[in-house]
Amino acid sequence: MKKKLIYYEGLYGDLNFKPNSNYIFLELIETRSKGFDWVIKPHLHAQLYQIFFIESGKVTLNSSEQNQNLKTPCILVIPPNNLHGLQYSTNVKGRILTISDSVFDNLFPVSTPLVLEFETLKSIALPPGTFKKIQLIFNEINEDLFTNKTDKKLMLDSLLRQLFICLHRLVLNNGHSLLTDTNATLHYYRKFIQSVKTADKQKSIPAFAKELNITAVHLNRICNQVRGKSALSIVQEHLIEQAKNYLSHTSYSIAEIAYLLNFEYPNYFARLFKKLNGVSPKEYKRNH
Repeated sequence: MKKKLIYYEGLYGDLNFKPNSNYIFLELIETRSKGFDWVIKPHLHAQLYQIFFIESGKVTLNSSEQNQNLKTPCILVIPPNNLHGLQYSTNVKGRILTISDSVFDNLFPVSTPLVLEFETLKSIALPPGTFKKIQLIFNEINEDLFTNKTDKKLMLDSLLRQLFICLHRLVLNNGHSLLTDTNATLHYYRKFIQSVKTADKQKSIPAFAKELNITAVHLNRICNQVRGKSALSIVQEHLIEQAKNYLSHTSYSIAEIAYLLNFEYPNYFARLFKKLNGVSPKEYKRNH
């Protein structure tokens, strides 16, 4: 029986629950993790953002790249379609905020550098002053989420915006922010990335550009401006990142993975993988 990547539409372990487009949930880390003996196996959420507010304890993150011991207190941001597993110490303390991608999109309808910051998995250290502020925001989210107060949605939206803005400022202060640019450029870039992630078959760069009603030349200019890479490089990196997930966490053969990712020829997939990673798919699978 083939071992496949584990996708959850809802929270970890909830196989029969599909959250709606307005989904917001907050729980203690121990609530779910204790039932799984403090080990959350590698998995993905297709349409959920998760913000882990880890106050204390030991946490090991298992991503597609490596195992990483997180220094607490910290915030762990996991966007949709990012492979992650977690191992906790039994004294871990913190909360997990989960929101649907449509909630996030509605919070920031205009593309900004802030939005791009949360397209990738990242951990953010919390200095003492900011820790208290984040803790207060989580407490207020918890209070409004589980009570029936007036203008509940307005308050939750306000608190969520505060949270993401605080985290964005932390990233800026640490010198890891993405390139600042015009709203139009960021809008096109974000739409391109969303299209890359949701494509059910390989598409050419002109096809991606056509979806955005811009030229391939313009799309490449945008990608180079925001990421310093061509549109094709970004598409290839996304495919190879998916391949690494399959190689590390499934029993598919290399040829099967190539076909799953819509490569016509497994040999081309293998060459591209080695070009971007320095090792062949076979070597990567053996090492991981």
